[in-house]
Amino acid sequence: MMGMMANKQSDNVTRWDVVVIGGGPAGMISAGRAAERGRSVLLLEKNATLGKKLLITGGGRCNFTNAAPEIRTLLAKYKGNDKFLFSAFSQFGVEESLSFFHTRGMATKVEAEGRVFPVSNSAQSVLDVLTAYLQQGGVKVQTSAAVSGLAVDAPAGHIRIKLKDRSELQTASCIVATGGISRPETGSTGDGYAWLKKLGHTIIKNDVALVPVALRDAWAKKLGGVTLQNCKITTFLDQQKQEVHKGKLLFTHFGISGPTVLNMSKHIGELLRYGDVRIVLDLFPSQDHAQLRQELQTHLVLESNRKLKNSLGKLIPAALVSPLLELAGIDGETANHSVRSVDRRGIVTLLKAIPLQVIGLMGTDRAVVSSGGVALPEVNFKTMQSRIVSNLYLVGDVLNIDRPSGGYSLQLCWTTGFVAGNSC
Repeated sequence: MMGMMANKQSDNVTRWDVVVIGGGPAGMISAGRAAERGRSVLLLEKNATLGKKLLITGGGRCNFTNAAPEIRTLLAKYKGNDKFLFSAFSQFGVEESLSFFHTRGMATKVEAEGRVFPVSNSAQSVLDVLTAYLQQGGVKVQTSAAVSGLAVDAPAGHIRIKLKDRSELQTASCIVATGGISRPETGSTGDGYAWLKKLGHTIIKNDVALVPVALRDAWAKKLGGVTLQNCKITTFLDQQKQEVHKGKLLFTHFGISGPTVLNMSKHIGELLRYGDVRIVLDLFPSQDHAQLRQELQTHLVLESNRKLKNSLGKLIPAALVSPLLELAGIDGETANHSVRSVDRRGIVTLLKAIPLQVIGLMGTDRAVVSSGGVALPEVNFKTMQSRIVSNLYLVGDVLNIDRPSGGYSLQLCWTTGFVAGNSC
């Protein structure tokens, strides 16, 4: 991608007007806006491509904002941070974000609860608009560029950026858009927090403890006290597989708990911010479907005149039998010799994949974990400028702002990113 010419210094350090660290949504829109204003801009991304996390948002469909009718209604979703966010959202809010994408050829649609998606149902459409914006402004994009640290050059106040390949850059303004810690596999590993802390910023830790998980499923809440000793627990975000764990699970009157679930709670809380979260249980992780079908068939043949519900109780905890047969739509009073092959397959499929709908975490007054990040009083939200380092700008998930799922995370990126790019 062609970039504007940066100035060269005598010490061989390349100098830019603006360097943006992080090629996610907030980083891309801030770089594009700064370049649109005539600045020489370099965008650094540690992954091999831009927008890696963006492409999996909303199960790849990308719920990129929420069509909240009025700014105060929208800001109420950001858990008491509205007083900080008002000035930034007044400059570039939902209406401006929709206009930004519409005028660049991306049609949108509104679904349940005000969630806005591209008509294409593809996050690639959002990424295409942003990459075109970067190209149009002449932003120089450098991928596979991992930053190792930041330092302020006194007395001029320029910022030196050190890369892991030992090269250095100097910039009049730096926008940190490195994200939080929600999706480490996409590069959101909290790198920026260490640099910002060294520069004097206060980093609020994600304060959720290891807590149980609340479920919507009424049948599961009736199983309080039932334990599954060794099951496979898989999380899904908007039907996209996330993490897999094996271990003990305990049903409670509100959902599930147990050591494995508690250790997963932070991850589950993070996912809740981005969309619909389900857990799928495999009660027989060491057996495939064919092996389990054979085991079930053996039980049914050995006890051919007994009722299905009684024989199934020898494979799984008795308390689980009735709700699972109900989920499968099978009559437990049926004699084993009369159980149809399609029903046997249905039982096995369910035992290998019991769906549970997550509605939140217990032990906290919020349904989602606190985000963690830079303390908000240390940022001027009229410009997104740091109050600690004058030519440093902080955007997106690097800030300590709670928000629910429904497009609010990406709207935060568009707002803070655009304002920073407009101010630096």
